[in-house]
Amino acid sequence: MSEFPSHYERLRAGRRVERHARVAHERTVARAGRTPSALPLELAAFEGMVDPALLEAAARRAEALGVGGDEVLRAHGVLPPDLMARTLAEHLGLAIDPLAEDFSPRHLEAACAGVLARIGLRDETLITVAPRGDGIRRLAETLAREPRLADHLRLAAPEQLAAHVRKVCADELAHEAVYGLQTRRPDLSALGYGGHQLRWFTVLFAAAVCVAGFFMPERLYIAIEYFLALSFISWMVLRLVACCVPVRTERAREIPDLSLPIYTIIVPLYHEAPVVRQLIAALQRLDYPREKLDIKLVVEEDDHETRAALGKLALSAPFEMIAPPRSGPRTKPKALAAVLPFARGSFVVVYDAEDEPEPDQLRKALSAFFDAPPELACVQARLAVDNVADGWLCRHFTAEYAGQFDVFLPALAGFNLPLPLGGTSNHFRTDALRRAGGWDPFNVTEDADLGMRLARFGYRIGVINSTTWEEAPVGYSQWLRQRTRWFKGWMQTWIVHMRHPLRLRRELGFRGFMALQLLVGGTALSALVHPIFLALVINDTVSGAFLAQGGTFEETVRKGLSITTLLIGYLGSAFFGLVGLERRRMLRSSWVLATIPFYWLLLSAAALRALWQLVTAPYHWEKTEHGLARSSLRAERRRTAARRRPVREHAAERRNVDENERRR
Repeated sequence: MSEFPSHYERLRAGRRVERHARVAHERTVARAGRTPSALPLELAAFEGMVDPALLEAAARRAEALGVGGDEVLRAHGVLPPDLMARTLAEHLGLAIDPLAEDFSPRHLEAACAGVLARIGLRDETLITVAPRGDGIRRLAETLAREPRLADHLRLAAPEQLAAHVRKVCADELAHEAVYGLQTRRPDLSALGYGGHQLRWFTVLFAAAVCVAGFFMPERLYIAIEYFLALSFISWMVLRLVACCVPVRTERAREIPDLSLPIYTIIVPLYHEAPVVRQLIAALQRLDYPREKLDIKLVVEEDDHETRAALGKLALSAPFEMIAPPRSGPRTKPKALAAVLPFARGSFVVVYDAEDEPEPDQLRKALSAFFDAPPELACVQARLAVDNVADGWLCRHFTAEYAGQFDVFLPALAGFNLPLPLGGTSNHFRTDALRRAGGWDPFNVTEDADLGMRLARFGYRIGVINSTTWEEAPVGYSQWLRQRTRWFKGWMQTWIVHMRHPLRLRRELGFRGFMALQLLVGGTALSALVHPIFLALVINDTVSGAFLAQGGTFEETVRKGLSITTLLIGYLGSAFFGLVGLERRRMLRSSWVLATIPFYWLLLSAAALRALWQLVTAPYHWEKTEHGLARSSLRAERRRTAARRRPVREHAAERRNVDENERRR
């Protein structure tokens, strides 16, 4: 695979570049009357500024990782970026660019990648570059061949050049982040349907139902009841089938550090000051070379608390703080779309503020991509709730997540069906993500929408056996706002992809088309129709209709339809959650499944609230508060393991003593 060249290919390529760069470097220092250094060019520039032993250690690490020595210095904060840029510019005989002119670049995409070409005041072409590693060596080789290029080139620190491009091209970048998908593929953007059109559709649909109810009320009632029951039962049966799929355990491939690609991590933050410290600690625990990480922290300009909390941590490379544009809706997908042009990695992963991924998650994701064809565009890590003991709502949330991420999504991936992604821990091939249009800023569940869109573009999605721990909402108001946003986004996603049903059917195939109806539309519909069947059951029970003798066979079937639908829903969901909790080893919380009818009423309330917002405020983003957890399952397990360790050590010591006595 192109993303993972062999050791020998990388070493040969690296040695070719190194050989040419060293020849160029020797020519440069010969002209200056200096003695050539044994260090790589990008490190030789810092001789006299950095301890020689440290430079040699950086050279060894750079060779082991397949990166430039300057990347090692930058990642470990040995020198500030501006000083490194000035020193390299002087070493190469180039001028440093103060980045004072506000000229727009000729090619925005190249500018985001670190090559800023623009027209100066005298109509001359000015080119500013911000090379890293091998790029510095190639630049030195080019200057050795064409010395006159130095008159047209300037150098800048990569971090400063990126910040300058975001400032100078703010309007263009903002328009791309907000309206890029809608401009290129209006049929796939949630902005396309508009609240005005949806209101008219709602009015016309309600009018049609009223007319049908006036002329043939009994037939309309029967048709609606059967349709809703069939949809509800089909949605539940799909989950029960997933419970029968055995667990697949795949061993992750060991990938040497030399073959690891650059990996971009995007973390959108908004009013997340309470969890910033634990987030950064979790990212720093990732088992991945710092030199090959590109971490983008997306923070709103007016979020002073989060910015102050990050400032106290004094972060350096690979962390970079970026402010999303103010225009457009203030949503998580807009923040993600604003950062995507600056992603340096061949792979991109999204994490939320409260996430704590397992340290080896990036390597497991790469292993999945390594062993799969290029059509695998994304892998979803499994999400689990850490604060399970924080109350009744958290325990239900835990059961939902266990069923969804440990049972349902792995089964769907095994069936090669479209997956509604979770909102975090999605690992993408960057090129596939860009070809699919990135995130839709106007869809409030951008994850589910993107999962379906990737499938429409011919890509596959997988699931990896790696966990990201999350914080579940603690209070009802917090839970209601989050669940309302989810339901509204699923409704948006269904409306967007069902604009052209025949085209959708061709792109997804029949299985994929039906999966979208059940996974996206069925999830919202099941919550909306639940109160209807519950009301029918209560009415028939109170009126005594259940005990009355039925007339025809059809009347008997209809009489038991409501209670059958409810029982299948309640018992099926309980079994679904139980299987998930068992796989997650959280059966201590399984008692909460006995209260599913009450929890479903809350889900129905959130779905009805979402339907109202879909008409009145379709793009409004209701923020979920984090940092409110009072308990931690992982901390409890660590304490238990610590208590058991002395007992195990004592037992092992006792066994050794007994064994020695027997031998004597």
